[in-house]
Amino acid sequence: MRTRLTFLCAALALAACASQPRPGQQNTGTLSAQPAAFAQAGATAHGRPVKVMIVTMFAPEAKTWLERLGPWESVTIAGLSPDYPAVQCNADDVCVMTTGMGHANAAASMMALAFAPQFDLRKTYFLIAGIAGVNPGHGTIGSAAWSDWLVDFGLQWEIDGDGRPRGWRTGYLGINTKGPDDKPALDYRTEVFHLNPRLTSAAWAISRNVTLADSAQAQAARAKYAYAPANRPPTVIRCDSVADDTWWSGKALGARASEFTRQLTGGQGVYCMTQQEDNATFEALSRAAHAQRVDLDRVAVLRAGSDFDRPYAGESNAANLLNYASQGGFAIALENLYRAGHPLVQTIVAHWSAWQDGIPANTSAAPPR
Repeated sequence: MRTRLTFLCAALALAACASQPRPGQQNTGTLSAQPAAFAQAGATAHGRPVKVMIVTMFAPEAKTWLERLGPWESVTIAGLSPDYPAVQCNADDVCVMTTGMGHANAAASMMALAFAPQFDLRKTYFLIAGIAGVNPGHGTIGSAAWSDWLVDFGLQWEIDGDGRPRGWRTGYLGINTKGPDDKPALDYRTEVFHLNPRLTSAAWAISRNVTLADSAQAQAARAKYAYAPANRPPTVIRCDSVADDTWWSGKALGARASEFTRQLTGGQGVYCMTQQEDNATFEALSRAAHAQRVDLDRVAVLRAGSDFDRPYAGESNAANLLNYASQGGFAIALENLYRAGHPLVQTIVAHWSAWQDGIPANTSAAPPR
């Protein structure tokens, strides 16, 4: 028994060394070219390979996937949220994790996952899928948006609106700038992230024609807005997301979110979704990428609008925020995360031989911005 154990340990160590790249050499992560015994040992050393990791933020977001893609194997990971201590994985190597809500939970949970020895995430596609507030100028309740840019709306200076200098249309300005029109120096290095446009294009092209869920309650809420696309049925769109742990409501704040997105993206970003976690999640993945644990080119972000970020004409900002649940967008937003996101998951799994080494060229299609 001892001799057998010694041999197994030696085989595992040798396989682990063989699978690691030399300095300056790119690791392909391919085990199939190795002898079968060493391929199995290498897979064990690196943990379970995952094709798609679906990242949700709280239980209802996870439920929309867990009810459909099982049966599941539960894998407990040290360092995840105590509310969601395990990752669920199915026989197709699709897994679902839940980070907990807000920046701190998202960053801590994603770091724990990215460095967990139970998984090999080097070729994993990450689908971050959650509900959000929606800008009625670019989407509506139930709209599902694929993002190119992630902007941290919380990393700003703020002056009380009653005391802002003459001529300033907002009390927000970039950190260490002299006014709202100045682009900040990005000293935090987490203010803005640009996702792989090839993956975003592929995700949008695959899902753009799906029929999204709707409801009578959401239709009634939309009808109070006198302009499109706020008052139209939900569709799959491509526009960008801002993160802020503070829930906010109002036309002026929405205008600042649009302006700040344009500033930080060099005029390329279009703000349409507001949420809490995405910059924190992506930064954790960035650090894991530096350690060659994940591939940042394989991260996609999908947000579905559950409520409007500003009131309709005649409604107060406070009423829009305090009564957000009455807009009827929660249930359809959850459903539409699945309807818009599952085609990408299904495509990756069904055509893994084409996707395992990167996004196939024929899946990309750039929509109008």
